[in-house]
Amino acid sequence: MTEENEFHLLQVGKPAPAWAATAYQKGEEFKKLSSSNFEGKWVVLFFYPRDFTFVCPTELKAFGDAHDKFKEANAELVACSTDSEWSHKVWFERDLGSVTYPVLADTTQDIAWDYGVLVEDSGEALRGTFIVDPEGVLRYSLVSDMNVGRSVEETLRVLEALQNGGLCPIGWKKGEDTL
Repeated sequence: MTEENEFHLLQVGKPAPAWAATAYQKGEEFKKLSSSNFEGKWVVLFFYPRDFTFVCPTELKAFGDAHDKFKEANAELVACSTDSEWSHKVWFERDLGSVTYPVLADTTQDIAWDYGVLVEDSGEALRGTFIVDPEGVLRYSLVSDMNVGRSVEETLRVLEALQNGGLCPIGWKKGEDTL
């Protein structure tokens, strides 16, 4: 969050910001992860405001329930909040034991800042969903209010549409004709 980045622009079709952080992942405890760990893969990076909240666990569980579908679509799920890896560990072990994808601890708030979802007054992230292609290019960006959960099904639909490479009309689903 340096002054030189104050007016950064995150844009679909441009390279996604690189990131690095400690992550909690079930069965692996803490590990250092960076965007370079996912080179050559589709990535769905999604931000949530805080651990131990109300809407967030509904989304985290829903993404967890759909994890195999994202894997079948050759995509990696990565969650991120500005809470610490220790907070993630306690919360996920207590309430979200079925979630197996990594959860980044953006304690510096740099990742949330780079993706334009940081609420500076509170130090938490808005609900942001970003799809990055195997070349590291941002292909989808959606940011919403903290009070409204996102649709995991829509995220998967958009991922599959992007992977299709064709012109996909409204409501397009995998297997349907493109324009």
